[in-house]
Amino acid sequence: MFGFDLPVKYSYLWLRSQELKRFLAAARRSRQVQHEVLSAKLRRNAASDFGRDHGFAGIRTVADFRRHVPVTDYAYYRTYIERLKQGHIQAMFGPQTKVLMLALTSGTTDKCKFIPVTQESFDEYRHGWNLWGIAMYRDHLDLVQKKTLKLGSNWRQSYTEGGIPCGSISGLVAETAPWIARGRFVLPHDVYGIDDPFLKHYTALRLSVANPHVGMVGTANPSTLVEFARLADAHRDTLIRDISDGTLHREDELPAAVRTALQPSIRRRDRKRAEQLERMAAQTGTFYPRDFWPDLSLLSVWMGGSVSVYLTQLQQYYGSPALRDHGLNASEARMTMPLQDGTCAGIIEFIHHYFEFIPVAEHDSPNPVVLEAHEIEEGCDYYILLTTSAGLYRYDIHDVVRCVGFEGQAPLLTFLNKGANFSSITGEKLSEFQVVSAVRLGFAERGLSNGEFSVAPMMKQRPGYVLLVEQTLDEEQLGPLAESVDGQLQQLNCEYAEKRRTGRLEPLSIRCVPAGTWRARRNERSAARGNFEEYKHPCLVGDLGFVDRLLSRPAQGP
Repeated sequence: MFGFDLPVKYSYLWLRSQELKRFLAAARRSRQVQHEVLSAKLRRNAASDFGRDHGFAGIRTVADFRRHVPVTDYAYYRTYIERLKQGHIQAMFGPQTKVLMLALTSGTTDKCKFIPVTQESFDEYRHGWNLWGIAMYRDHLDLVQKKTLKLGSNWRQSYTEGGIPCGSISGLVAETAPWIARGRFVLPHDVYGIDDPFLKHYTALRLSVANPHVGMVGTANPSTLVEFARLADAHRDTLIRDISDGTLHREDELPAAVRTALQPSIRRRDRKRAEQLERMAAQTGTFYPRDFWPDLSLLSVWMGGSVSVYLTQLQQYYGSPALRDHGLNASEARMTMPLQDGTCAGIIEFIHHYFEFIPVAEHDSPNPVVLEAHEIEEGCDYYILLTTSAGLYRYDIHDVVRCVGFEGQAPLLTFLNKGANFSSITGEKLSEFQVVSAVRLGFAERGLSNGEFSVAPMMKQRPGYVLLVEQTLDEEQLGPLAESVDGQLQQLNCEYAEKRRTGRLEPLSIRCVPAGTWRARRNERSAARGNFEEYKHPCLVGDLGFVDRLLSRPAQGP
């Protein structure tokens, strides 16, 4: 791949490529590696309160581990995490552990989840990204000579009572990147410190559009890329003027520290680039990334699950760059590593986390079958359980994955969806509990009682959720009621609120379906097994085609 007498960047890539080779070679014995990973995590935290409560010191085998630690969810850790937030590190971790931050993500109830990021879990997270990056540069060597635009968020949005910062891990990654990596990025990491979504994205555009040599754009969700491109087109004149004059629209609204840090970049005038952009916009009639970044080679973004609905829109705004999936990645852990373009299938990060799997059909069983990574079968679907350096053990993240093959003993997985009680179109991760609570509270706020209902996503110009009700509502009731339910959802789910605030999700709407619709669906769904009484009406459906299919079928009277 690389020869001798290479520039520093290429030499660095050659050295790092050896890590990727060692990782893939280790996959041949990933079963052994997984057991070593599990043992190391248990030893590290054996002296913690959680470790003592669960007998870590006496665990010698996987069977011991399963006897001592049940399958868990976030609620299982809540009391430990509350103590951690107050500064009691020993609640979850051993005495030498350093907690860097708490990553915020939406929970299944009315509160955000606080996921610990320790020095060990952060090092593993960054190492996984480095291996992913080596494979990416291996396939797109031209990117070494181009700039990367990486969109992320603030890792210090707030602080706990114990002084631990809370926010997004992407901001911490950007701020702590080594010097050789920082030179690749077109944005200063200070941009991540802007919390206002318009200001952050506009500032990112102002600084990145000025550079014609952007070769890769990366962010978690493709919906963000769509909104980013639309923002550029909507503010083309202001952007071009700012680039020409060395200014920034609404600069005075930036946080003072960010404004000071960005001054050298903002004050850089580039009239030649501005004139080039003006000619480009006049010629094409648009101002999209495909226009102002003609050498764009790659979009790095999620491709699996329901977010794939956006992939067809990306070509309209970005042209035809290759797509490279990030992998199955959450605040709790980075789980898979795709090593090729055009697929969301990735090898599990078996050197960083210990994995277990529950077959989908077993998930709700009182005593489900639980398999190790090497025991799962190609073509089958599973819920994934995580044991990580973030203090989570046998953690059910409610992600459904499919095994599509193996690299040695390590499975290759694709993400299918959140479990049956979740929906996530732009990363909002709505739970059925949240939807039921929001509908109940929203109706009560308007002095109404709700009957049977379903909430489902629907794609228009942008996605949004539709509340389907069989009861009769007056036309003048629909708008205010929809506002109430939407407001309750925003209070119950911080990520739904963020997607609504940034315009990535349309406001929730309400549609009245014909009487007998739910009965017809119940009959249809239970006919094969004759389990009419056992049928559970879905209050939340994550399928983008559900509304159209439902309304295309005849209702059934009582």
